[in-house]
Amino acid sequence: MTTLTRIDNEQNMARFYHIMILPDLFGGVQLIRQWGRIGEDGGQERRKNFDNADLAQAKHDELRDRKVRRGYAQ
Repeated sequence: MTTLTRIDNEQNMARFYHIMILPDLFGGVQLIRQWGRIGEDGGQERRKNFDNADLAQAKHDELRDRKVRRGYAQ
């Protein structure tokens, strides 16, 4: 699991972003993204199915890089 955070006290911003790759029951893999405010219950989640782990890993890396460019840190 990759965990990214973005904290900016001037903007009252404290966010998290989790990215996970897990096998599913049908021989493929799922890319799971969870995000929200740090310290609050809930947040949001999105799941996407992939046929193989290489495709899921490529999307994982793309999402991670995009969040890092927007100011998130590991």
